[in-house]
Amino acid sequence: MKFIHRLGYYLGGFSIGLVFLTFFLSGKKTACSYGPEARVLKNISTKKHIYTKEIYDFMTTHQIDSLEIAKIIRHGSVQFSESKTQLDSCRIYIIEGQHKENKLSLAVENCNTIARVNTITYKQ
Repeated sequence: MKFIHRLGYYLGGFSIGLVFLTFFLSGKKTACSYGPEARVLKNISTKKHIYTKEIYDFMTTHQIDSLEIAKIIRHGSVQFSESKTQLDSCRIYIIEGQHKENKLSLAVENCNTIARVNTITYKQ
């Protein structure tokens, strides 16, 4: 069999495989979270979020909803240089994200079953 025939069979089978994959994976919620930042954000966003009274007061004063905090946790950026990742029990991560025109910084304590938001501050 000539090389051009083998190449044709290979490309034909490869294209049919790609079509099958697009049909099987199109409706599913597949995600590739291989980076450390994506893994941390996914881990924190799947847990129950606990807010202190000071956080609730800050949120009501600045008209921030808990859904917006969850959006920042899901799509923000983790500042590993400012985070305390070497703790044994609950690691503390600093997550930065946008709220309207302002940049917010959250300090989130990531425990086994819950994620506690300790502080919220505006960054310049």
